[in-house]
Amino acid sequence: MTATTRQDRAATAPDGTAAKTSPSPALDSRAVQTVPSPAADGPAVGPGQAPGASVGAADAGSRRKWWRRRGAAVTGCSVLLAVSIAGHGLLPGLPGRLSSLAETLLPWSALAVPVLVAAALLRRARVAAALALVVPAVAWLATFGGALADKTSPGGDLTLVSHNVNQDNPDPAGTVRSLLAARADVLALEELSPATAPAYEQALAETYPYHFYQGTVGLWSVHPLSDARAVPIMPWTRAMRATVDAPGGPLAVYVAHLPSVRVGASGFTAGSRDEALGLLVSEVRAEPVRRVVVLGDLNGSTDDRALRPLTDRLVSAQAAAGAGFGYTWPARLPVVRIDQILLGGVRAASAWTLPATASDHLPVAARIHLSPDPAPR
Repeated sequence: MTATTRQDRAATAPDGTAAKTSPSPALDSRAVQTVPSPAADGPAVGPGQAPGASVGAADAGSRRKWWRRRGAAVTGCSVLLAVSIAGHGLLPGLPGRLSSLAETLLPWSALAVPVLVAAALLRRARVAAALALVVPAVAWLATFGGALADKTSPGGDLTLVSHNVNQDNPDPAGTVRSLLAARADVLALEELSPATAPAYEQALAETYPYHFYQGTVGLWSVHPLSDARAVPIMPWTRAMRATVDAPGGPLAVYVAHLPSVRVGASGFTAGSRDEALGLLVSEVRAEPVRRVVVLGDLNGSTDDRALRPLTDRLVSAQAAAGAGFGYTWPARLPVVRIDQILLGGVRAASAWTLPATASDHLPVAARIHLSPDPAPR
C-alpha cells in the first residue's frame, strides 16, 4: 500500500493530469519570520540556545530564593524562641496576664524545637535546621537544665508533706493511708470540706496529736502547735498559720490554697489568685518568726512572674533539693507544678512527689535541715 501525501494530492488534477501549482509564500521557508507572541510563556529563545533553558534557570533561581526565605523564617523563629526562654523574666507583660500563662508552661517550650527542625528540613535549609536545634536547646538547658539534675541529699531534721486532697475525693480513707506512709512530721491539707474534715481529723488523730483546721485548710503535726489562726486572704478561710515547736526553735508554717485560674477568651484569669497572693505575702513579710515554711496549692508555678513577691523571699524546696520538675497536676498526667513547699530560714535536703491518691493533685514532700534560728535582721 502506497501512502499519498497531501502535496501529492494537491499536484494531481481531478482528471488525472498534473495540476499547475505555484509556490505559497507561507510555505517558503525563506519567507517565514518568527515573531514572538505576547502570550508566549517565558523569555524568547535566542539562536543556538536550547528551548526552555533560560526558563529552567529562572525557575531554579526562584526556587533557591524561596528556600532561602523559608530558612530565614525558621532561623528567626528559633532565635525568638531562645530569647523568650532565656529572658522570659525580662519580657514585658502581655494583656490578659498571658505572660504568666506562658511562664507557667515555659518548660514545655522544648517541644517547639523538633517542630522547627522538621520545618527547616522540609525546606532543605540545613543551616536553619542546625540553628533550630542548637540555639533554643542551649537556651532551654541554661534555664531549666538545673531542674533535671538530682539535687537530693541524705539527712534532714523534719519531713513536710502537703496535699490538696480534693473536696470530691471518693476515697478519703485510702488517701490517709497513703499520706501516713510518708511518715511526715508536719502534714498540710487543702480543699477540706465540712463533710470530709472530721473524717481526716479522726483518721490522723493517732499519728498526729496536734492539729488545727479551719475552712478548707488544716495542719497536723507530731510537734506541739501554738498561735494557730486563720489568715484572711479571701472572704472564706483558705489559708492559716501556726507555730510548730520544732527542734532547735519555732517554725512558722503557713498553709494556703490560692484561688483557681482559668484560660478563657479574656486571657489568663488569675486576678483573684494574684490578689489573694498579695495578702498572703503581706502576712509572710510581717512574720516575726525567722524560720518560715509555706505549704499548699498556690495554683501557679514558681516560674510565674505573679508569684515573685513570694518566691523572691522564699526558696522552692523542689528547685533547691529535688530531681526533675516535680509536676503535680493533674495527677493522672502532670504537666505543671502548682503545689509548693517554700522555705525561709531553713534548708532543704530533699524534695519529691508522693504516689497518687484519689485526688486530682499529687502530694508533695520535702526533708529539711532545721539550722539554728537566724539572728534578727
